[in-house]
Amino acid sequence: MRRVVIDARQPDGTVLEDAATLIRAGGIVAVPTDTLYGLAADPFSAAVVEKIFAVKGRSSERALPLIAADIEQIDRWLSPISGAGRRLADAYWPGPLTLLVARPAALPAAVTGGLEQVGVRVPAHAVARELCRVVGRPLTATSANPSGAPASADPGEVARTLGDGVDLLLDAGLTRGGPPSTIVDVSGREVRLVRPGAIPWDEVQACLGRA
Repeated sequence: MRRVVIDARQPDGTVLEDAATLIRAGGIVAVPTDTLYGLAADPFSAAVVEKIFAVKGRSSERALPLIAADIEQIDRWLSPISGAGRRLADAYWPGPLTLLVARPAALPAAVTGGLEQVGVRVPAHAVARELCRVVGRPLTATSANPSGAPASADPGEVARTLGDGVDLLLDAGLTRGGPPSTIVDVSGREVRLVRPGAIPWDEVQACLGRA
């Protein structure tokens, strides 16, 4: 694993271009997010998705969450977000809210564990957002840890536990950790809570009620 220090607030464009080149070539990059470190890679490549599961030692039945630079990138590459989903995105992105949207045909079924929805969010971390922007599409963001081990906010722990399974570690220091993102399904007619997290469900409901 190659490890490069990067500024968390003003990431170096040259470093991001290097990471993007690795991702376009099928590589895996450990990247900081506003919660923990994640594994960024091309979710539209079935071979790369399989490699992520192998690196983590994770069952392929479990879905991989995605991150994006902004809502426009999600509209273009995944599914258009409208109605309640867009109201929530406007209120909480960038931030720890994951929305389930319809999986596009171009996205391998392994990304979603065979489900028809894919989870995506815009993280409140400049490195993660800008990497998606430079690559030009949403990226995977599954936690950077072996399956069964705790997810980590420490880049040193990522390097120790994943080693050569990852091509590059973008080291922005400790992330803030905390609870995982709240997951909300906005793919159907009814908005529903899938997983409690950093944003309380009653706050989500209140946001929708104010619309």
